[in-house]
Amino acid sequence: MTTVPPAVLHQLRLICLDLPEAVEQQAWVGIRWVVARKNFAHVLMIEAGSPPAYAKAAGSDGPLCVLTFRGQHPAINAPRFRRAPFFRPPWFDNIVGLGIDASTDWEDVQDLLVQSYCLLAPKRLSGRIERR
Repeated sequence: MTTVPPAVLHQLRLICLDLPEAVEQQAWVGIRWVVARKNFAHVLMIEAGSPPAYAKAAGSDGPLCVLTFRGQHPAINAPRFRRAPFFRPPWFDNIVGLGIDASTDWEDVQDLLVQSYCLLAPKRLSGRIERR
């Protein structure tokens, strides 16, 4: 399986590892970032239809780099999250997927990941975050 491009990992690390007590871990496929044992971001590659659950959710056999994160209701029901580059995996009602490519807006990704972190982090940690 293809690994996540180093430039993508670099951008995600700048965002995720700047958050209080966030930890990077090797996931069953790809890399994830957790806070208090809760996964707030996960990046992986879809290639040749694998992993199948992600390929189906993203509507792509790849190669495609995808990031999943948590979103807050009702905001994640906005039309923007129902069309490319976003997709909605079925395994949690508040999970959002994003296809990462050269046109990815990293400021938007940062905002989305900080929101995801704050949804899952203990209040003592999320209260330390300044949000735009």
